[in-house]
Amino acid sequence: MTNVNIPDKYRNPPQAPPVFTSTKDSILDDVNLIIEEQRGLLGRIASSFTPETATFEGVVEAIARANDQASRKDRVLTFYQKICPDSELRKASNAAKRALQEFSTECMMRDDIFKLVDALHRKKASLGLDPESLRLLEKAHKGYISNGLGIPLGPQRDRSREINARLISLGIEFNINLNEEHGCLWLTPEELQGIPEDVVSNLDKGSGENEGKLRLTFKYPHLYPTLKYAINPETRKRLIVANENKCNQNSGIFKKAIVLRHEAARLLGFKNHVDFKLQDRMAKSEVAVLGFLTDLQSRLTSAAQKELDHLKDIKAEDCKAKNLPNDGNYYLWDHRYYDRLMLEKEYSINELQIAEYFSLDITLAKLLNIFETLLGFVFIKLDDDELAKLSPTGKAGDVKWHVDNIVYSVWNDESEGDEFVGYLYMDLHPRQGKYSHAANTNLEPGFTLRDGTRHYPATALICNFSEPTRHKPSLLKHHEVVTLFHELGHGIHNLASRTLYTRFHGTATARDFVEAPSQMLENWCWIPSVAKSLSQHWRTKEQIPDSLAERLVSTRDVNSAMYNLGQVHFAMFDMICHSPKSDDEVMAIDPSVLFNNLRASITLVQGLEDQTQTSDWSHGDAIFSHLMSGYDAGLYGYLYSNVYSTDMFNTVFGKDPMNETQGRRYRHTVLEYGGSRDELVSLEEFLGRKPNSEAFYQNLGIA
Repeated sequence: MTNVNIPDKYRNPPQAPPVFTSTKDSILDDVNLIIEEQRGLLGRIASSFTPETATFEGVVEAIARANDQASRKDRVLTFYQKICPDSELRKASNAAKRALQEFSTECMMRDDIFKLVDALHRKKASLGLDPESLRLLEKAHKGYISNGLGIPLGPQRDRSREINARLISLGIEFNINLNEEHGCLWLTPEELQGIPEDVVSNLDKGSGENEGKLRLTFKYPHLYPTLKYAINPETRKRLIVANENKCNQNSGIFKKAIVLRHEAARLLGFKNHVDFKLQDRMAKSEVAVLGFLTDLQSRLTSAAQKELDHLKDIKAEDCKAKNLPNDGNYYLWDHRYYDRLMLEKEYSINELQIAEYFSLDITLAKLLNIFETLLGFVFIKLDDDELAKLSPTGKAGDVKWHVDNIVYSVWNDESEGDEFVGYLYMDLHPRQGKYSHAANTNLEPGFTLRDGTRHYPATALICNFSEPTRHKPSLLKHHEVVTLFHELGHGIHNLASRTLYTRFHGTATARDFVEAPSQMLENWCWIPSVAKSLSQHWRTKEQIPDSLAERLVSTRDVNSAMYNLGQVHFAMFDMICHSPKSDDEVMAIDPSVLFNNLRASITLVQGLEDQTQTSDWSHGDAIFSHLMSGYDAGLYGYLYSNVYSTDMFNTVFGKDPMNETQGRRYRHTVLEYGGSRDELVSLEEFLGRKPNSEAFYQNLGIA
């Protein structure tokens, strides 16, 4: 909705947006202040209560409310490391993140506070708590146990503390190495033949020893077009090898992490890290996860082999036509290229032509219209004049971290009560120092005080879509439209959530459920009528023709068995690294060798194992940020969540995807609760039964 058309009732949000005016010094000062305030609170609680006199309100809720207030600042302070072009600010933000994580460990190792929480937990049935507060008490109690306070005082508890501190440092170091990576290849125009001109024309030109060459980075807007379109297989091969060896130091960091995670789990009485992590997951057990992955791999392999054989035939034909060598194998650097060629030849799908129907600005506006209709939101795009009015400093630039930011105030529509919901930020194009993948960040989680006063959320989408040029707007490939739906799905989860505590707000759910709401929303991208409604040719203003939309949608499951085996590979690698049977077994793991061997055996696609006679030719484990960012022992969740997302969509929306009644019911039974109740309860209420995997396997064609 443009500012001209904003109804008066949507012009005055009751809460200002977040402020982004920090300096490298103020970031650390602000974090230290947050830490000292919370440390002081814990001291007062410890001195005011005994296990006999402890109350939920005075202990657990008081700590939770302090965390609620801190979240209004600390999320922003640690966000700079993802998006700020100033390297000094990024360093300060990483230091702030380290300080906050170390302080969290300190808090969770306080025996005096744990004794109070433990006393409350023992009599929880008699406290008369509402369901969310009871869940808070249970999670808090388990948190202290998981951090080592179930271990008797002495050397083992001290070791648990040391490990937790070391894992924090390793995680930050791993991700700094990735975020600060500036590697590239210098390639000649001939080596870049076939890559779209929009990409090549924007590459930096070389000088000196690189005179006549162009600089190709490993960022998404360079990486994927090259792998899809570069005619020269040697170019694609060089890019794959260089990309998977750009942060090799991270492989050693990851190895240290899996050894420490195993030791920590054993100290806590668990078999291994997987056993420890799954206690709070929907899958519950290592046996269940490995059974799911093994069964899925078995079902997919036959179909994947047929897909692979067909792609090999396409490769052979293409190599013969272009007089290129072909040894009969199918390599990692072949797949995106021949998958694209297959779509063009057999489905008449040219993703560059299709992208002309999906300019970013138009598609985004139409996408938001879908969420308005389905879920009852109103999105108001705020210009600088509006932002200046809302900014606590009176300056629009102070409530944005970059000039390119798009900011929306989000409201309930009339049918939902016209109430303010929160703020939605978008940062959609790549730049130096910015997180290079796609993600959603909850900048300020929402929470509700006992008197009904609400703090409203602010959530941010971080993407890296191609920038507009002088001649064209930013155009989205269809897979990028899917990415936009997915990440916005996380943002919608954060906006729709209404919880008492930030602990459970929005996407703060079980790791093997958190992707389900976003994965479900991806389905709308694969409905011909919806694809058409999202489209408008950037030149002619026409919508995508029905026949082209139908052909596009028909490609959804093309080579899907191979794709899903790739997901099985990631999940199995994660599980094997984190479920050793002994200390000797974890010490023997070579992450890069394991990663490459599993990839070759599961995905059926080859790397350089045969040519180099070694399995450590690349270090894909070293560039996998999820492994050190909370998804450890949880990568199976992408597939596991898809079981739930497919069940929800097929059961409730399959016949009528734009059903507003069902959309609102989904919002209020699933999204609204965040993690404040068991996710299975939300699923059963929404589905009217227990979830099952039938739709998941049927969609994959392997029922």
